[in-house]
Amino acid sequence: MFVVLVGILLLLGKFIAFFLTNSNAILTDALESIINVVAGGFSLYSLILSARPKDENHPYGHGKIEFIASSLEGSLIVVAGGIIIIKSIYNFFQPVVLEKLDYGILIVAVSGAVNYVVGYITEKKGSENQSIVLEAGGKHLKSDAYSTVGILVGLVLILLTGLTWLDNVVAILFGGIICYTGVKIIRSSVAGIMDEADYELLKRIVQVLNENRRANWIDIHNLRVIKYGSTLHIDCHLTVPWYLNVQEAHDEVEEVGRLVREKIDPGIELFIHTDPCIKLSCTICDKDGCQARETPFQQRLEWELEKVIADKKHGAY
Repeated sequence: MFVVLVGILLLLGKFIAFFLTNSNAILTDALESIINVVAGGFSLYSLILSARPKDENHPYGHGKIEFIASSLEGSLIVVAGGIIIIKSIYNFFQPVVLEKLDYGILIVAVSGAVNYVVGYITEKKGSENQSIVLEAGGKHLKSDAYSTVGILVGLVLILLTGLTWLDNVVAILFGGIICYTGVKIIRSSVAGIMDEADYELLKRIVQVLNENRRANWIDIHNLRVIKYGSTLHIDCHLTVPWYLNVQEAHDEVEEVGRLVREKIDPGIELFIHTDPCIKLSCTICDKDGCQARETPFQQRLEWELEKVIADKKHGAY
């Protein structure tokens, strides 16, 4: 709610600056503020919806709405950038008179500083809560602030030199930057909707499991991570000695879950399927005193991302 209110105030300020100056560069900032307000409203709604508990219709929760809201924000940003570029090109042929640039520079400078502070806080909160919506919103606000710095440089040059055509050049340049930012947000959102693998997160999980593995954890394979907003769902196959009873196998699964929650994220949900070991497993299993061993132990395999995400049991080659 705070981000939306701040966005509305900055929007009003920037449009006042635009009407005072007729500057396309300032219009760039003003149009992006419209996106901030609209996107902030969608983000607020998506956060409220994603916080709802699971139900029969949404057994994995409502977190996917965050990806949809984020992709909408990115699309609006691209549209705004395109409008800015088209208008600026038009004004090369139909120039406008710039006025009161000093007032415009002051208003834009204040709005840029506020945008950066709000964006920094929002992105930090999003990172802490693993919310793609808050992170996207924060990055957008910070990007807006960076753009403002460039726009201010351009406005100061125009004020000092009197070269009004620079206004269109600055607007086109930062319109392109805005479009690029929007495309990156869309790319990230689509990746979440399509459940694209997060290899950095997978590497962290594999490292934690490898460094804390137990004798009965012969291998872990078919490891997958799915994000539902701020909630992570992990499923994998854990190979254990075939002779463990149900309770013993369950205890090993619980230990994997406890370890991942403790080292990675306490809110992670895990779905672990247990597999019995096979003859090939003996070659990498260094469990002492195993009465069921069929082949000699050859070598301990370090769990690596490529092995752990593959859908097959490990063995020495």
